[in-house]
Amino acid sequence: MDDGWKKDRIGAALRGENPTVLRRLPGGFAVIGDIQFLPGYTVLLGDDPAAGRLSDLTRPQRTAFLDSMALLGEAVERACTRLDPAFRRVNLEILGNTDPFLHAHVWPRYDWEPADKVGHPVWLYPREHWTAPDHALGPHHDTLRAAITEELDHLGGAR
Repeated sequence: MDDGWKKDRIGAALRGENPTVLRRLPGGFAVIGDIQFLPGYTVLLGDDPAAGRLSDLTRPQRTAFLDSMALLGEAVERACTRLDPAFRRVNLEILGNTDPFLHAHVWPRYDWEPADKVGHPVWLYPREHWTAPDHALGPHHDTLRAAITEELDHLGGAR
């Protein structure tokens, strides 16, 4: 599959063409991140391509989105705890500074991270972490994908 789906991640998810989708949740799509320098990085994509901000949603939709974000965070926490004893915690962020569509980042954090990074936002990692081929999502992340999906299923959030 080519990378054309990246131009419209939400539309591709709605059409079943986004290969990063783990599960459909009540508030959007749980997807695994394109980069994995922090293994388990996931994103909750809103399921309305026209929604650019949380405030674009109705109150019930906001509740569903935020609940789905928390659910994805818990699934990542459980999966990463199982797979890496150095797992520390999960950071949840809704930023919206780069991509114009509503989404939330779920960042697992680890004790093995450099001391000057572990207590700070992931955005302070050097650019090469974000673009290095060895951090790109690939088949070697299948176990991680399966673990997060299993936890989502176990938590009962899939729609």
